Amino acid sequence: MKPVTYTSTLPNDLWELLEGYAGKLKMPKNRILENALRNYLGNLKRAEYIRSFRKAAGDEEMPGMAEDGMEDYLKMFDEQ
Repeated sequence: MKPVTYTSTLPNDLWELLEGYAGKLKMPKNRILENALRNYLGNLKRAEYIRSFRKAAGDEEMPGMAEDGMEDYLKMFDEQ
């Protein structure tokens, strides 16, 4: 996929931190921003999974569905 160019503004203090770490790490600022965004979005995705599992844990029908699913799973082995 072709990279996308974008323009954004940052608060001065954040820009100074970015410049400082780019110099310390000898890494381009855009790479630091890309890594930070990937980490942040990954954390959001993990938080979504955690919320969905917690919600499912409170669902009274979930144990029955899990048992039915396990039964179907075991039947697949019997059929082989």
